[in-house]
Amino acid sequence: MTIRVLIVDDQMMVREGFSVLLNAMDGIEVVGEAVDGRQAIAQVAALRPDVVLMDIRMPVMNGLEATRQIVASDTDAKVLVLTTFDLDEYVYQALRAGASGFLLKDASARQLADGVRVVAAGEALLAPSVTKRLIVEFSKLAEAPRLADPAGVTELTERETEVLVLIAQGLSNAEIADRLMVAESTIKTHVSRILVKLGLRDRTQAAVFAYETRLVTPA
Repeated sequence: MTIRVLIVDDQMMVREGFSVLLNAMDGIEVVGEAVDGRQAIAQVAALRPDVVLMDIRMPVMNGLEATRQIVASDTDAKVLVLTTFDLDEYVYQALRAGASGFLLKDASARQLADGVRVVAAGEALLAPSVTKRLIVEFSKLAEAPRLADPAGVTELTERETEVLVLIAQGLSNAEIADRLMVAESTIKTHVSRILVKLGLRDRTQAAVFAYETRLVTPA
């Protein structure tokens, strides 16, 4: 199936550049563009894209608020945040708001296409080292103290907790299955149960949860 993409950025050259790159990739189609967060919300409702490439710093409504509203709306669209700086102070907030990951704007065409495919497939874009570094850095900003029994964690089985920690470390289902020496289908089941028990939308929110509750701490 073709992955439908909406590009949201206030710079026309960025929108046009990404549009050309993605439309040249097999299985990906850019179905629309938006120049700010408010327009992005309207376009998501009208076009029903699979993935939204979302800039953060925009006029009228920034990408953070737009991400929050899109995730809260009746849509299956996944948000992939775009940022110019690898230490943008809003990235961590965007992940908390429900973004499924992020890419730097200087990513190669292959990285951009791969990122869209990963997010569209329901995976978190946590594999690149820069992403894991940012999650670690911004998780340090969470001022909540370490909890003896973080909310929801006590509902998880020992194996589910183990899987949650590995998700936060950026491992894919296949890598977790290999690490734990079980079938990948078993890991998918564990991930689904973790999300339901913790009331989370996807793997990215699960990773952020693991850092904020200190199940995983910066090395």
